[in-house]
Amino acid sequence: MPPLTRIVLVGPPGAGKGTQATRLAGKLSVPHISTGDLFRANISRQTALGKRAKVFMDAGHLVPDELTIEMAKDRMRQPDAENGFLLDGFPRNVWQAEALDELLKTEASKLDAVLDLEIPEGELIKRIAGRRICRSRSAHVFHVSYSPPRKRGVCDLCGDQLYQRDDDSEETVRKRLEVYCTQTEPIIDYYKTQGLAVTISSLGSVDEVTRRALEALKREDDDE
Repeated sequence: MPPLTRIVLVGPPGAGKGTQATRLAGKLSVPHISTGDLFRANISRQTALGKRAKVFMDAGHLVPDELTIEMAKDRMRQPDAENGFLLDGFPRNVWQAEALDELLKTEASKLDAVLDLEIPEGELIKRIAGRRICRSRSAHVFHVSYSPPRKRGVCDLCGDQLYQRDDDSEETVRKRLEVYCTQTEPIIDYYKTQGLAVTISSLGSVDEVTRRALEALKREDDDE
């Protein structure tokens, strides 16, 4: 049975999705395709899609579903994604999930698995709200619980001041989680009805979560 190579990674902010996406894509030898990277690449290359997306981003709005889907379609058709990909941040809602299914059908392809990173809300808030960033250009990252500086509020490496980003405040984190629960979490049930979704805990070390994810994907492969 061929390995699972067309994968969607789902998880709330703070679940370690970006870190796991990079690690899993490397171990599976497929490109990591994130919406953030798609937007940045199209904007930097000044593509027609990028110019349209920039208008929304500059205004502080989400990039419309139609634009996101067109960018994802273009990226998945590139040669390095011919044998698979790991999608991160797309689809972000059920409408995009349905559009992805239709897109893959036109390519005579389909998803192999949807990996859902699960973590208690309290731990998510602790992870994000505890981050502190150095004000220097290097922007070193610390955490008040997991990797605290030797001196409170001061970067160990350069001695500059540490601060909490507005996006990392507890109030903002809770709002981000509300958006995730309303818009993105429903795609997990959507994929469960297709027998594609597999949920794992994202508690523990980065290595532990990666190992858990690979084992879950292998079990899905064995069940085919």
